[in-house]
Amino acid sequence: MEFFTQRGKGLIWALGLCLLIASCGDQNEADPASKLEEIQGQETAVLTDPPNVPPPITRKHPTKVIVHLEVVEKEMQMMDGVSYVFWTFGGTVPGKFIRVREGDFVEFHLKNHPDNKLPHNIDLHAVTGPGGGAASTFTAPGHETQFSFTALNPGLYIYHCATAPVGMHIANGMYGLILVEPKEGLPKVDREFYVCQGDFYTKGAYGEAGLQPFDMEKAMREEPDYVVFNGKVGALSGNTALKAKVGEKIRLFVGNGGPNMVSSFHVIGEIFDNVFREGGSVPDHNIQTTLVPAGGAAMTEFTLDVPGDFILVDHSIFRAFNKGALGVLMAEGTPNKNLYSGQQDDRIYQPEGGVIQSMPEGPAVEAKPMTKEEKLAQGKNIYASNCQACHQADAKGIEKAFPPLAGSDYFANDPSKAIMAVSHGLSGKITVNGKEYDGVMPKQNLSDAQTAAVLTYVLNNFGNKGGEVNAEDVAKLKK
Repeated sequence: MEFFTQRGKGLIWALGLCLLIASCGDQNEADPASKLEEIQGQETAVLTDPPNVPPPITRKHPTKVIVHLEVVEKEMQMMDGVSYVFWTFGGTVPGKFIRVREGDFVEFHLKNHPDNKLPHNIDLHAVTGPGGGAASTFTAPGHETQFSFTALNPGLYIYHCATAPVGMHIANGMYGLILVEPKEGLPKVDREFYVCQGDFYTKGAYGEAGLQPFDMEKAMREEPDYVVFNGKVGALSGNTALKAKVGEKIRLFVGNGGPNMVSSFHVIGEIFDNVFREGGSVPDHNIQTTLVPAGGAAMTEFTLDVPGDFILVDHSIFRAFNKGALGVLMAEGTPNKNLYSGQQDDRIYQPEGGVIQSMPEGPAVEAKPMTKEEKLAQGKNIYASNCQACHQADAKGIEKAFPPLAGSDYFANDPSKAIMAVSHGLSGKITVNGKEYDGVMPKQNLSDAQTAAVLTYVLNNFGNKGGEVNAEDVAKLKK
């Protein structure tokens, strides 16, 4: 029996075809790949060492991007005088900056140098897929692995090693940033910088000289000895400070490798015009401090309106001034007194009186004999962390408040006066270079070796006549 006429059969076939097309349409809408632009050509990714960033992507189409990243285990400086065996992506901490475009097809090559001791892999938070690539890149020393992914989501992302024990690999420096630019690109700025925080755990205390091994117990207790930007105390200061000019718009790509500490990222003297929290797409405006979680990132943008040194800190502030999380952005240009006057008055205000301040006693740090050169190197960092805020970077002090250490006649012929001041604090009237000071210097909680190092540094800089202080000298006078 014929149930359908020929016309009826045609209608049913057409209806079935429509349902099939509609079904395929639903599947395509659910498949992110269906929305991708056509891949055109290929190129090798430009990778940069911190604080530099690859140039913005100007092409208007996605392409195949080939990334070559080598894992290198190497000894470097945690701070001057303190060595550490870092595990790195590309020989730097943080690892090299990677920049691709939304929709790019990324062919990733991870290479583990033959001289390395351990296997490694990489988990890129920009990857949609199991382990962020970690499961596909377990790489033994002397081997190279490859996988590929499509950069689906624009944003700023952390990458890190995820080989067990994961925390140890990250704590040894295995993290970095990858930027997936939106297809329309990022707004134009004048300068971009790459800053990444990390916390480190060593057998020795902060500043203890020599080659320091990793301390797993401290890491598990989340008690870092060092919290630093770009892998080293002082990595962004002095000759390596970030540099810009008044009127320029700045973009900071800020990451936090962790493994444990959340960063309260702040630039002293600046307000962020835009903050892209978590490296996402929607900016917040007029932000003072932004949280950057371990394993997270943020983009901050601001315009430099006045010249001067702008200090980058983790505003969990003891990390900045006592564990190393401090950097400098130097802005050159013409002052604008309408925006910032500089100091207009200077008078002493001491409602708390002349009581010597002292922090609770901590465990004594075992002093190791250091050469004079080692003292000078370590003393420079100790000075920056403990002395500079009052005595200033040029050691000229502040008149009527903090006496100068530069060309000082106070301890020129008797360095023991400086040892006593650092070890026990100082209050009451003193005369330095013919001028009277009546302030308070808190006792500094430094080891004998650290005190010797910083005073040796002071004696041999700032126009002072030289000399050397030994830890034994400090210990003798402290009794």
